[in-house]
Parts: sequence; structure tokens; C-alpha cells
Amino acid sequence: MSKISIRFFDNREVRAIWDDEENKWWFSALDIVGVLRDEDDYSKIRNYWKYLKGKLKKEGNQLVSAANQLKLTAADGKKYATDTFDYDGILELAKNFPSKEANRFIQWFTYSNETIDGQSKSKAYALFDSTLLDTIEVGTVKGLQQIHAYLFGASTILPVRSEQPT
Repeated sequence: MSKISIRFFDNREVRAIWDDEENKWWFSALDIVGVLRDEDDYSKIRNYWKYLKGKLKKEGNQLVSAANQLKLTAADGKKYATDTFDYDGILELAKNFPSKEANRFIQWFTYSNETIDGQSKSKAYALFDSTLLDTIEVGTVKGLQQIHAYLFGASTILPVRSEQPT
């Protein structure tokens, strides 16, 4: 698990780590709790998460048992084991969270075009619907570089330079 992602909801970090074996992202439960409580104090966030886990267990909610402990880099630069949830777990957490922000967070998390993922997805649809694909070298590294530049960087496809022997 070497790929990490940091997404922002109202300028608050939501850390995630990619799991190659399960082919999915895991998101920090503490970051989500901090976002939903609009809280910056780590000890208050951690204490509330402990309280909420206990409450959910008492209610028979299976969410807590779906948590996965993974090491994420903290503000001090060290890696600590923390509860993480996959996409479905985060949605379940937000749905069970007593917060006015939960619905807005769920909308951002699932459908937002403001995230890097959302922006690249919109660009992918635009690329597919356009005639720009006809200008890309199919099956080449250059072609892949052009697509990558369009989706994640430049908003236009870079022209292909033909490398003909002189």
C-alpha cells in the first residue's frame, strides 16, 4: 500500500490509502469524524470516535467491525495505525453520523466534480465525446502521456511529434 491520496472537504484533509490486494481506497475514520464535527483538535476527534464506536456497537451496527487498521502519516510526519473504511463504510459512517454536514459530505464524497477524481472523470467523458481521441497515437507511450496530460494536467491534448529518421 504505497499510493496515498489527500482530498479536501471545506479545506479539511481526508486521507486515503490504496489497497492493491483489494483494489480499493481506504479512508481515515478520524479525518471523516473531524470533517463531520467541524473539529480541528485531534484529541477531541479521537475521543468522539471512541464514543461513537461504542454507541454503534451497542446499537448492533456492524460498521465498526468493518473498520480496517492501516498506517497513515499524521501531522507530525510519523505513521500511526488508524481506523479506516472503504467507500461503502464511509457512506455508512456519514449516514449514521448526527451532523448537519453529513448530507453535504455524502454528496461531495460520492458525486463531487470539485475533487481531482471528479474533475478527471468529467474530462474523460469530454475526451471520449470529442474528436480529440483521433489525434492520439494509439498503443504508444506518447499516446498515454497525451491522455494523462489531458485528464490530470493540461486541458488540451499535446500535439504528437513524429520522430522520423533524418
